Amino acid sequence: MGAVVGVIGGSGLYAMAALEEAQEVSIDTPYGKPSDAVMVGTVAGTPVAFLARHGRGHRLLPTEVNYRANIHAMSQFGVRYLVSVSAVGSLREDIAPLDIVLPDQFIDLTRRRETTFFGEGVVAHASMAQPVCQAVTRILGETVASLGADFPARLHTAGTYVCIEGPHFSSLAESHWYRSMRADVIGMTNMPEAKLAREAQIAYATMAMVTDYDCWHPHEADVSADLALRNLQENSARAQRIVAEAVGRLGRELPPSIAHAALSQALVTQPDDMSPTRRAALAPFFGQNI
Repeated sequence: MGAVVGVIGGSGLYAMAALEEAQEVSIDTPYGKPSDAVMVGTVAGTPVAFLARHGRGHRLLPTEVNYRANIHAMSQFGVRYLVSVSAVGSLREDIAPLDIVLPDQFIDLTRRRETTFFGEGVVAHASMAQPVCQAVTRILGETVASLGADFPARLHTAGTYVCIEGPHFSSLAESHWYRSMRADVIGMTNMPEAKLAREAQIAYATMAMVTDYDCWHPHEADVSADLALRNLQENSARAQRIVAEAVGRLGRELPPSIAHAALSQALVTQPDDMSPTRRAALAPFFGQNI
């Protein structure tokens, strides 16, 4: 069963209520097992694959997530557009808890994660200058705007997401450092997820749901798991409706994306020079034409 749109649910989003005719599919990849079984079905007639990033029951630390397996699994299903839902902390006064941010840039401060599908005899250098798909981000933004008064929280249509290793929250000095970088939100999961999606030629965008002010704010409580989880519950209900609407639009519009040709100028090692094993591992990214 194939899919056109993929959804990766973050903290608080472990299932997709709008998914119809859902089937649970266990899948393997050359990089191991993804975080959980993939739920495949339709939303407004659009074939969709849903995956809980941390596994159902939230069993995986950010560092323990097998990002390569998650993205490869999406590619195996034929996913062309990927919506990532993530919980984040705010690094700016004007981005408040329960706001929604659509980041257009990332700063990767992770240290312990596999960040590429390439290597082991295959070389590619994918551009990350514009790391998200503008078309998917536009559709997410228009969907939030169309829901109007149902979602009184503010929408921020751009921003820089700084990704840290975790699982600990920031120290005060670190939080001020991230603000000095002009980062807007902080999270633990969108890297290397966005890099791998680009290598897989999948159009990727993040919907970041703000839960807290990290620990830099002089008048707000420091972030804690309890505080984040309380706001996650409210964010989750809103995310379900936004994602369902956006997925339907993506399926109808099928917008072009620079991500769909990301490897056309990135691949250095030509297919004839790859081993059969490496060609087979990368085949889903090229529509099997490798």
